[in-house]
Amino acid sequence: MAERSARGARRSRGRCSSQKFIRGRRLAAELVRDAGITHEDTVVDIGAGEGALTGELAQAARHVYAVELDARLAQRLRERFSTRRAIEVVEADFVEWPLPREAFKAVANIPFDRTNAILRHLLDDPGTPLRRADLVVEWGAALKRATVWPGTLLGVRWGVFYTFSVSRRLPRRSFQPAPSVDAGVLTVERRPLPLVPEQHCEAFATFVSAGFEAADRELRTTLAPFVSARQLKRMLDELGVPRSARARDLDVHGWARLFVRSWSPPSGRRATVRSNEGPFNSVQ
Repeated sequence: MAERSARGARRSRGRCSSQKFIRGRRLAAELVRDAGITHEDTVVDIGAGEGALTGELAQAARHVYAVELDARLAQRLRERFSTRRAIEVVEADFVEWPLPREAFKAVANIPFDRTNAILRHLLDDPGTPLRRADLVVEWGAALKRATVWPGTLLGVRWGVFYTFSVSRRLPRRSFQPAPSVDAGVLTVERRPLPLVPEQHCEAFATFVSAGFEAADRELRTTLAPFVSARQLKRMLDELGVPRSARARDLDVHGWARLFVRSWSPPSGRRATVRSNEGPFNSVQ
């Protein structure tokens, strides 16, 4: 069994305060089955813990990275799976670990208090070859990320490249020790075609961040550096959004359309955005 260490990763002798372990092999098997893992897949198990998901993943996937920060748990994983060549134990803090360069999926029961950091490591860079992630998170966090409206900064930035849904609810008794709230499986899937071309992702992030910088202010104020008040009024009318709209009033499709209609690439080439209603070209 191969083992890889991430340079500069933090080590911990104690278990993460929000870590909880899946009770029973049956639930672990169901989660792996629901994730649609095949023998062609490379999968990352984030916060592998005692290996409940790791073992089930190894039966379904081509290769499994079991990433675990706790040194004692990582050693137990090495011992438990010493004869399983498909499993590679990585003793590292996941958010500091370089992600695989080949296409991969993630199936994991992650610590509740690290949810945002883990999602950012997975999703902030659209060039990351993540195809799908099925993550056990706090129920409220699952609902928040799967909600299309009202918009949030991260929801919009990630939403042009990924879709989010909640595939099931898990009672708190499904874990040991039991958390204070129920959990949910947040499923993240890469869009076949992004709503904004990948080469414009940094410009889009800048555009959206400006809109959300002062969430209580109207877009005609926050987006003034990018588009004139007259143009913005016309665009909002086309989107069917009130002219007094704020950042949260637009979903990811609205933000994508607004971006390409108000921004021109330096080369002068017209950017294209895709939505459920078809392609829209920048006219500025």
